[in-house]
Amino acid sequence: MTFRNGLSSLLRPEDSVLVLIDHQPFQLTNLNSHDPHAVVNAVTGLAKMAKVFNVPTILTSVIAQRGGLIFPQITDVFPGQEVIDRTWVNTWQDPKVVDVVKATGRKQLIIAGLWTEVCVAMPTIQALGEGWDVTVITDASGGISLEAHEVAIQRMIRAGANMMTWFALAAEWQRDWARLETAGAITEVMVQHAAGSGIAYLWEQQLLNTPVPKG
Repeated sequence: MTFRNGLSSLLRPEDSVLVLIDHQPFQLTNLNSHDPHAVVNAVTGLAKMAKVFNVPTILTSVIAQRGGLIFPQITDVFPGQEVIDRTWVNTWQDPKVVDVVKATGRKQLIIAGLWTEVCVAMPTIQALGEGWDVTVITDASGGISLEAHEVAIQRMIRAGANMMTWFALAAEWQRDWARLETAGAITEVMVQHAAGSGIAYLWEQQLLNTPVPKG
């Protein structure tokens, strides 16, 4: 096994490309590994972070006419962007998607989707075999059961995939709070989607702007 370690193994926005797979109503109705609200929130936060860091993001659905359109919380982040609709269950067997990813010239491939055991596992395992550096965002994905999700994660780890959550990815992309061109924007995404961390930040701002009573 090749261990993923060292500074060069950390994700960089300039080398990343994000593929969001099948975040559609049909898949959401049988999502049982996570709270569906939490997954929608996580993938929306992930999409917004990708936009902050100018990470190319590919949106893809499977037979949207029957399975439903990609969640508007995602498409609203990328207004006017084409959603690539497939018949292939395995996204990585669809040349329309793969060609767009390859055209970015980036090799740190980041994937999230529904369901983990099907629409995430298959492209991840194939892309790993083709030499891609693949990271799966586990909390922006989900399966039809907790077992299905967890078994899929173990399967992908054995194939060489890296696992992260959306907020950890954002921290890795930011890396240094001196990156002022993105620091303010990611803080706004935190306020919207990072629950306690976002509320704590607002509270901190409130306290800093609250005059100390004079005795």
